[in-house]
Amino acid sequence: MSRVGADTFAAFGLSGEPGTDTFWAGLTTPLSIPDGDGWTTLFLRRGSRAASLVFESWSEPVPLRRWGDTDCWYAEVRMPARLRVTYQFLVDDAAYADPCNPAGAGGDRSVAATPDAPAQPHWPLVGAADVLPLPRTRLRWTSERLGGRRTVRVHPVGGGGPLVLLLDGDDWLYLHPATAAFDSAVASGEMPPVTLVFLPAKDRGAEFGCRPALWEAVRDELLPLVAGSGVPSDPGRTVVAGQSLGGLSALYAALEFPDLVSRVACQSASLWWTPDAAESADPLGGPVGGTLAARLRARPDLSGLRLAFDVGEHETRMLPHCALVESLAEQAGATVRVSRSASGHDRAGWRHALLRDVAWALG
Repeated sequence: MSRVGADTFAAFGLSGEPGTDTFWAGLTTPLSIPDGDGWTTLFLRRGSRAASLVFESWSEPVPLRRWGDTDCWYAEVRMPARLRVTYQFLVDDAAYADPCNPAGAGGDRSVAATPDAPAQPHWPLVGAADVLPLPRTRLRWTSERLGGRRTVRVHPVGGGGPLVLLLDGDDWLYLHPATAAFDSAVASGEMPPVTLVFLPAKDRGAEFGCRPALWEAVRDELLPLVAGSGVPSDPGRTVVAGQSLGGLSALYAALEFPDLVSRVACQSASLWWTPDAAESADPLGGPVGGTLAARLRARPDLSGLRLAFDVGEHETRMLPHCALVESLAEQAGATVRVSRSASGHDRAGWRHALLRDVAWALG
């Protein structure tokens, strides 16, 4: 992953003696140069202690090398074409965002993209030190079916409209600025006005498996709470958007609760899921398409369902599971949209698909 020599940094357009104040002044990283059919990307960190570069899902950790006896640590990472990925620096047991990268994701993560990764319009740059504004409407949901209390934020966009239920809602509140992105998309006319409902998960494995409790609670407890909040909304055209296990749960809801959910946008859905997969040494190695493929083979009538699938093109082991479920859903009569994002299993790569596919689901 590394080239040794005095021209290591010069190849990336950098000048000055590494480790000096002049070298660090105004430096923005990471930096990429073409490398065959992909890119070599330079990550830099200033500090006195050794560190590793940790990616969200795409790669094993990469140790940073020290430049002489300076405070400059670096790693050259070979990246494929079209990749957007979340990363952080790990120092001892503490994780940090990259202070040289203006694109943050929460307080301890940064986002890197190869130069050929498609743009993500509407998502503003957010630094690691920035605090995202929260929707003013805050609902306290004490659920009898699920147990416990949770805080649900609600945000009307463009005056409010169809409900968009965002699973793993805290990620879209605190890591990625979904309110700003949806505000921008609606203001530009790329999406009709909507009302966002940010649903946090307490136990993702239990709540997002193919079980009815979550969706019974949403139907009988959460949606009446939203209706009574005074926030303008139209529950008649509800879109459920979820990623990973949340995408699995969104599709399950459409199959088992069709009167509740008829529009779904799911990214990198965990369609390998079976009741015992999580306990397996190789969760993705079971039946292709998992439990939902078996359910779809019964050919339910999905003619009223609009279903958008997206998965990262670098998620090679996910692709067969997704492709089978996509095909079976279409054969069952659903109106299906299929796309692939320039990412691995990473929320930073799902952001554009989230906006685009919610807009499409609303028709």
